[in-house]
Amino acid sequence: MPQGNITSRSQREALFLPSFCDIRLVFAVVVIAELLAFVLVLANSHNNPWSELGLVSLFLQWIALCSAAILCMARPMLARLSNTAAALTGYLLLLLTTAVISELAFRAGAPLRGSDHAGFLFRNLGISAILSALVLRYLYVQHQWRQQIQAEAQARVQALQARIRPHFLFNSMNSIAALTRSDPVRAEQAVQDLSDLFRISLHEASERVTLEQELDIARGYLRLEALRLGERLRVEWDIERLPRKRLVPSLILQPLLENAVYHGVEPLPAGGLITISGTAEGRRIAITIRNPRVPDTRGGHPQGNRIALENIRLRLQLAFGSQAGVALREVGDEFETTLYFPREKMQ
Repeated sequence: MPQGNITSRSQREALFLPSFCDIRLVFAVVVIAELLAFVLVLANSHNNPWSELGLVSLFLQWIALCSAAILCMARPMLARLSNTAAALTGYLLLLLTTAVISELAFRAGAPLRGSDHAGFLFRNLGISAILSALVLRYLYVQHQWRQQIQAEAQARVQALQARIRPHFLFNSMNSIAALTRSDPVRAEQAVQDLSDLFRISLHEASERVTLEQELDIARGYLRLEALRLGERLRVEWDIERLPRKRLVPSLILQPLLENAVYHGVEPLPAGGLITISGTAEGRRIAITIRNPRVPDTRGGHPQGNRIALENIRLRLQLAFGSQAGVALREVGDEFETTLYFPREKMQ
């Protein structure tokens, strides 16, 4: 990814103002403006305030939509400012938009009557000043909360990335040493897989990789485990329908495959089959991992506290919002883990 694109994206993420180009945010602005219109109409003392509802709604919707359009167009400029400067600039833009539309509305026949020219302008500017300040404050608090949650998630996932089970590392090194003379080609591949796994574990928690890169790391990890488990570990892939260029958080598959091997295949004397399948239907991508479920009577490795699952769920939701997550379920004698996230490319 070009350095300019990375800088631009980081600036947009640091800005506390959301993108008012988003249709969902525009819809929220329209709803808020309509609710304000109801409040203003009901606050009037006229005998029939509903007769003015259409004009008041039209007036406020013009202000709301123009304000959203101004903030949408000004977002690249605001992203280069500090949050304090961006808040002040956005606040002044909202007041200026209100003043211009109020002046035009007064000249065309203002819907809110009973005030002179100056009184009409000052009244609208007063309402806009209070409402804009409240909205900007709310957006800033939401941004601070999200930044805090993201920092906590990154700290947790960095701890997860640093936690490679010692027995996996030692077994991999022993297997590589044993293959050095008997199968040097396979030993070289194992060294490459292990170095790739360590390299990705040193990445920043917020860094994105393509789905193709994430799948390559997953394949390399399973090849390393196959050096130790041999024919006890069987793997089937069904991922032809996945969009390989989709950007995703790094290390979202390997920890799940590690759990599948550690809790599903390794405790069984005969081993087991791990199935990785992927679909991209509609607007959602789903990747499902199935592994054997060890019966309670057979024993096995102690169940973990699912830190890896919670970290992956949190990272997906930070990257893609509420449309992403992790789903778990038991299907007969198998355990199924599904990752899902939007299909659209990141902005």
